[in-house]
Amino acid sequence: MKFNLAIKFVAGIGLIALLAACAPKREAVRMGKRTIIATYPVLGAVVKDLVGDAFEVKSAMPNGADVHEWEPSAKDIEVLTHADLIVENGIGLEGGMEKSLDQARKAGVGFFTAGSHITVRHVGPGEGIPSNDPDQQAGAEDPHLWTDPMTIKAVVDALALDLKQRFGVDLSTRCTDLDRRLVALDAEIQGKVDALPLNRRKLVTGHESLGYFAQRYRFKLVGAVIPSLTSEAEGSAANLNALKKLIKQNQVSVVFTELGTSPRTVEALAKEAKVTAVSIATHNMPADGNYFSFERDLATAIIQGLKQ
Repeated sequence: MKFNLAIKFVAGIGLIALLAACAPKREAVRMGKRTIIATYPVLGAVVKDLVGDAFEVKSAMPNGADVHEWEPSAKDIEVLTHADLIVENGIGLEGGMEKSLDQARKAGVGFFTAGSHITVRHVGPGEGIPSNDPDQQAGAEDPHLWTDPMTIKAVVDALALDLKQRFGVDLSTRCTDLDRRLVALDAEIQGKVDALPLNRRKLVTGHESLGYFAQRYRFKLVGAVIPSLTSEAEGSAANLNALKKLIKQNQVSVVFTELGTSPRTVEALAKEAKVTAVSIATHNMPADGNYFSFERDLATAIIQGLKQ
């Protein structure tokens, strides 16, 4: 009897010790990094550059997905509803995610909407092909804010303040450094653009994705294969014929093709209009996942294309 009691006593002590050893680990897991989910990779790269290791940052969409059309799986939705914060564009960009984002809101997830902290660009009169698409009517809001480093700077500043107010995390030093690098990037791109005559700064793209870039660096938006701010729309024979006329009238030499645009359609247009088709990355990230590399690559491809 005494022997059995002794065994139980020792086993009890062992169990207590085991629980004590495990407790800190459980607490560490529970108190792990907060998770921020950006809706698409370019935005995620900017968020990661700002927060560093203070948060775990993920992109909801995989790199290379069409941001206008991608829809999350059940697993993706579960990740969204367990995030500490979702950083979204919020200007009608995430068309395929709207229902999932609403689910996350109802689940109590916090949101930061980039479009609420910038000067939103609106489609101007006479831009591109006349279209019945409401996304391309004069006055429509343009969601492609990431193609202008100074617009991204406004997002960064607002997000840093939001994270301090929401989570008590002071990112002022990182924010100042990122701001400085964005200003330098803007100056670098402007210097390269300045070498390109104004009469060559004319853009024909897959869809209307370069409005902020054009506005910042004084390019003219001549038109797009898909005359819409979203690649979810479709081009038509009438639109392509109208675009060919605009290409000729504006003496355009290059058509830029991008994610979400049919390469076959662009190649046929380029052949008929006797211009060159050049591929650019307006939505997907380069291998290093860095926003600065993305913006430099985009600007370089546009400038070099127009120098041909």
